[in-house]
Formats: sequence, structure tokens, C-alpha cells
Amino acid sequence: MIFADKLIELRKKNGWSQEELAEKLNVTRQSVSKWEGAQSIPELSKILQMSQLFGVTTDYLLRDEIEAVECTEAEEWERPALRRVSLEEADAFLRVKRETGKWIAFAVALCILSPVCLILLAAVSETQLLPISENMAGGLGMVILLLLVAPAVAVFISCGAKTSAYEFLETELFETEYGVTGMVRERQKQYRDTYTRYNIFGVCGCILAVVPLFAGIVFFEDEFFLCVMLCLMLALLSVSVAVLILGGIPWASMEKLLEEGDYTREKKQENARLRNMSVVYWMLVTALFLVLGFAAGDTRETWAVCSAVWPVAGVLYMPVRIVCGALMGRKR
Repeated sequence: MIFADKLIELRKKNGWSQEELAEKLNVTRQSVSKWEGAQSIPELSKILQMSQLFGVTTDYLLRDEIEAVECTEAEEWERPALRRVSLEEADAFLRVKRETGKWIAFAVALCILSPVCLILLAAVSETQLLPISENMAGGLGMVILLLLVAPAVAVFISCGAKTSAYEFLETELFETEYGVTGMVRERQKQYRDTYTRYNIFGVCGCILAVVPLFAGIVFFEDEFFLCVMLCLMLALLSVSVAVLILGGIPWASMEKLLEEGDYTREKKQENARLRNMSVVYWMLVTALFLVLGFAAGDTRETWAVCSAVWPVAGVLYMPVRIVCGALMGRKR
């Protein structure tokens, strides 16, 4: 094993990014990147510093024929065995995530679109545009809603079963075999521009999705037209969220293999707590939606406020998550 591979392995075992290791060694991140890419060799003083930092001998760092980790006397302790990810496993993981990502994006879009028919039928019944009763409109709308949600749930379960074998990449510590890091970084480099375009389109779409609804409130008095604008908002939102998911899943998959971004070793511990926070957050949003829907009067303003709960909650979710993560880091 060459020095570059040993450096990558030791850095990941300690849960450090290239930036964090560079800061500890008082060098630039580009220097660490060149060392790990076998483009250059550090000075002897840096080798000695790394030996102390990682608790290994200089012989282990410099001699390619030494494969087993040789700890210094001060750091002679047993490291827990980490699961190793082969090049074949990494390639299979990226492939299955890319395939299931399309279906997950489609299923999420179905869930967002599911109440559209219910809203339109209720508006048609209320305005007497068609001779259907309120009960018939509500019953038919609920049937259509369930017919859309049921296949979406089936897709979630199916995709979860296909990716269950790789769940450890998100929650456990692991190490990669030779060649995995280079392969993933190359794919990440090729995908970066596409990921940026998906993000721009998805985020801007989510922000602009509420424009039709508020335009209807400001410029029109007809309640049926307002419901149509609400459905248009949901349609735009479904497309935008699907685009974000479609672009984000492959990128997140590569970050999981590299243990970067939201999947560093430190953040894996934080994410376990943040997942609990997410459950509480969306339960509170759902409770707020139900309170506004059932407690308030049946007016245009009520419809507008209730419908705005979900996009506003979606926009606020990431700031809330970031604040919670910062508070957890400060406490630690």
C-alpha cells in the first residue's frame, strides 16, 4: 500500500476532512489533496508530524511493503475493525441509488399532487359548476387521493428494500478499498454541473410555486379560480421537489462513500439526533395544518393560509436543521 492510500485511510479513520487535516498540519488543503492523489510527497517534518498525529510509526507511512498499521508505543491500542467497501460494492450502490432516485422523485411528486382532485371537486361542488353533491365530491376526491398515495407508498417500500443493504453507509463507520475514492471523486467531478443545475431549478421552482396562489388572492375574487391557482401551486411544487430529489440522491450517494458533506464521521452522530428533530418538526407542521384547517372558518383566506403551511415549512426546514446542528455542536 502506497503512502497516498495510507494517508486516506488514516484520515478517514479519524473522521477528518481534507480541510481539517490540512489545518492540523498547518498546510493547504491542496497539499493534502496532492498527497492523497500521489502527486507529491510531504516533507520529512510533515511525515513526523503525521506520525504523532495518527499515532503510527514513520516506517508504516514511508514503506510501501508494510500493510498492517504499526502504532507508536504511546498509541498502542486496538482499533475497532471497520467494514470495508469494495469497488464492486461502491459501483453497485451508486447504480441502485441512481435507479431508485427516479422512482422516489416520482413517488414524492404523486404525494404532493394527491389532494389536487379533492380540492378541485370540492370547489366545483361549492360553486355548482357541475351537479354533484358535497359528499360525492369529497368521497370521489378521497378515492383519487388514495389511488395516488398507495402506489407512491409502494414505491417507497420497494426502493427501501433495494437499498437496505447499504444503509450502513449512512449510519456506521467504514473504510474503502483501493480505487474506490478515486472512482467516486471522478464521477462526482463529472456530475457537479448537472447537480448545480438541478439545485437551481428545484430551489427557484419551490420559491416561485406560491406566486400563482398569492396572485389569485390579490387579483381575483372567484373562489373556484383561487382553488385552481392552489392546484397549480401544488403542481409546480411537485415538479420542483422531484427535481431536487432527482439531482440530490446521486450526489448524496457519492458523499456517503467519500464520508464528506453531511456524512462525515462526526456528522453521522449528529444526524442520528437530527433525524429525531425532523420527526418532531414535521409532526408539529402537520398539527398546525390540521388546527388551521379545522378550527378556522371556511374562507378564501383560510384556504390560502392552510395551503401555504407546507411550502413555508419546507423552506424553513433547512434553516431549522442548521440551527439545531450548530446548537448540538456548541453543546458538544
